[in-house]
Amino acid sequence: MTQSLIHVSRHVHINLLLHLLPCTLVLCFSCSKKPDTGEDAKVTTLGSIEVTAQLLEIRGKIINDPLYDYAHVMKYRVLQVHRGKVDGDIIYVGHYNPAEPRSSVADERVREIGGNLRRFKATHMHRIALEVPIDDYYMGGIINKYFGESKDPIYWALWTNLVTK
Repeated sequence: MTQSLIHVSRHVHINLLLHLLPCTLVLCFSCSKKPDTGEDAKVTTLGSIEVTAQLLEIRGKIINDPLYDYAHVMKYRVLQVHRGKVDGDIIYVGHYNPAEPRSSVADERVREIGGNLRRFKATHMHRIALEVPIDDYYMGGIINKYFGESKDPIYWALWTNLVTK
């Protein structure tokens, strides 16, 4: 009798596993992030340039001080140019108050900026609407830790969306 109960118990466990495994796999795949090109109505219309680029480096510390507005220059590798023209596959982009999520970064000083990016992280890919040079579009503090290293123009980020593959 004990042996019979053990056999039934094993059979129940195996059947349970066989039924739960497909359900678990379906749940995992349905919850995984879907690819997103970062395309939206703003990124495709703002600015004169639109690129998908990989953030290579953020030099210096991103300051999180609500009393201090500034643009922080970051280094990108351009993966695709959607509109306009850039001066090479490495570009330097100034982002306004980068400690703020792009969805809430616009203010009285700088109104036409935004995006869905929550935080900047090297290696992430972004779809960005840009203008160039930054000095024609932003008059304020600029933290540029690349100053003197490159004579390339600094681009001004208007709209920044995260790209997921």
